[in-house]
Amino acid sequence: MMSRIQQLHEEWQSLQPLKQEDQNRLNRKFMLEFNYNSNHIEGNTLTYGQTRLLLMFGETMGSANMRDYQEMKAHNAGLELVKIEAADEERPLTESFIRELNKIILVEDFWKKNDSQSTPYKIHVGVYKTRPNSVITATGEPFEYTTPEETPALMSDLVAWYKEVENQKTLNPIELAALFHYRYIRIHPFEDGNGRIARLLANYILFRHNYPMIVIKSDDKENYLQILHQCDILTGDRSSDGARATIEQISPFVDYFDSLVEQSLIIAIKAAKGESIDEPDDVDKNLALLKQRIGQNRDEQVKLTYSEESVEQAIENIVMPLLAAWEIKLKDFDSLFYKRTVKVQITYSNSSMGTTVDNTGKYFEDITILPSIVRSSRLIVKQIEAKTYPQGLIAKVQPNIDFNSGKILFQFFDNACNIHINDGTNPLTKSISKLYHQKLTEEETQRIVQALAGFLFDNVNQRINI
Repeated sequence: MMSRIQQLHEEWQSLQPLKQEDQNRLNRKFMLEFNYNSNHIEGNTLTYGQTRLLLMFGETMGSANMRDYQEMKAHNAGLELVKIEAADEERPLTESFIRELNKIILVEDFWKKNDSQSTPYKIHVGVYKTRPNSVITATGEPFEYTTPEETPALMSDLVAWYKEVENQKTLNPIELAALFHYRYIRIHPFEDGNGRIARLLANYILFRHNYPMIVIKSDDKENYLQILHQCDILTGDRSSDGARATIEQISPFVDYFDSLVEQSLIIAIKAAKGESIDEPDDVDKNLALLKQRIGQNRDEQVKLTYSEESVEQAIENIVMPLLAAWEIKLKDFDSLFYKRTVKVQITYSNSSMGTTVDNTGKYFEDITILPSIVRSSRLIVKQIEAKTYPQGLIAKVQPNIDFNSGKILFQFFDNACNIHINDGTNPLTKSISKLYHQKLTEEETQRIVQALAGFLFDNVNQRINI
């Protein structure tokens, strides 16, 4: 009789290929769930919301350690590499790939200190361990993995064994993934990153054999580790025995993998049919993320409201960085002109008490006086307009020609700052809106700068060709 997993797998295969939008939904869900949970098991402090902000929007938020952000992005890069390698049927699994995977997820060499050691030691990424590694069990006893001296030979044996079993098909893909994961963990070849590598390589095997990848949830960590411990008892304490465990000795772990694959197949089939793939806690996670993105908490309410404080913050986080980026780009054009000036006009919310303040300087650096002008005024800024005027075209020996290189207009409304640009002749053509506590992303900044630079180039090019 066909097992439940076999039935699900045949159904999954019959639904290939998925519509692109359904495949994207499935990929996005797995990317977030796998990266978050696999890293969280190892102590990464990013919340699910922070993980999603980072991987989907490139944003960081909160007080998490920057290394946690760095490792999360690197782990996702490792996941993408695993998919590429697994999809190439002509490319076998190699030790060099496993070492490269460790190097990618750990990013760079770093110093680490264990509770049992008084001095930190350096972790060398992508290099097999040079010192013994162990864990403390629930009974307080140390559990040793293979020695540094044994590791190279056992890793060579592991890869050779995998190739042989894959070719001979003596194990089904789920059994192969579970046994490879267990043998690898008992070797523990690197000084850090072994758990993440084990889960990545298990998914490498499943993906290579047309199964959806699995996620071991961080809230199931104790059960996951307990099942591995049951297998340790069956295989024995000697690390070399664990590195050569049989499928019978790890039957609890195979059963665990069966349940994970079954759940992944159910979700994948729902995605393929265009059905919702949200799990019971997804709404709660997404609601928390939405609140996090828009800043809906007591501390950020003030930042969402038009006020002297919020405008000053927008000037610091949006106006000044954008004008600085525009200045850097303008320097690429400066050799074409005799000189360049900038004009900034400030419009206040109370026009009866002095509508504008104009400041004109030869260089863009003079814009640094803008924050002090705003702070010294008793009025709240309603609008800031910045225009740059290159003067005199050297190539045509025409010192009196002015070029309007467009303008950037910042408008401050009840709940947001709007940034507009135009080319000096057409109506406002591009616009971005930001809440007062937000910043422009690097992509948004460059999009604005490139649009202005493109207009200026066209203007100069037209003049030169006259």
